[in-house]
Amino acid sequence: MIQEFKDFIAKGNVMDMAVGIIIGAAFTAIVSSLVGDLINPIIALFTGGIDFSGWYYTFDGSQHASLEAAKEAGAPVFAIGSFLMAVINFFIIAFVVFMLVKMVNRVKAAAERPDDAAPEVHTGPSELDVLLEIRDALKK
Repeated sequence: MIQEFKDFIAKGNVMDMAVGIIIGAAFTAIVSSLVGDLINPIIALFTGGIDFSGWYYTFDGSQHASLEAAKEAGAPVFAIGSFLMAVINFFIIAFVVFMLVKMVNRVKAAAERPDDAAPEVHTGPSELDVLLEIRDALKK
């Protein structure tokens, strides 16, 4: 069993997966900062600073100053605003990741494209030239 474990760990795809997870965690911090620190303030500018996270409903009908106060009081809370903000943030993050992947794919495709500056080298007559020579020879 130990040998099987060593073989499993030694496989390249496990190491690739580990590197991917580590980079993914770092990338998550970057994307979260991008959304929270740059994109959400721009959206707040256009929506007048609306923050949905304070929208909630208590099932027992009690009134509280804020969602946090209702939770501290132990009231059964239906926090629709927090859920709505999580959904909005998900779509923003998904769109940002989509744009980043699209940009990386474009850069990758440009790097893999052969240079157009290299001239084509013809080593002999073209197919059309050969056919024209055959035609002329048959006419004679």
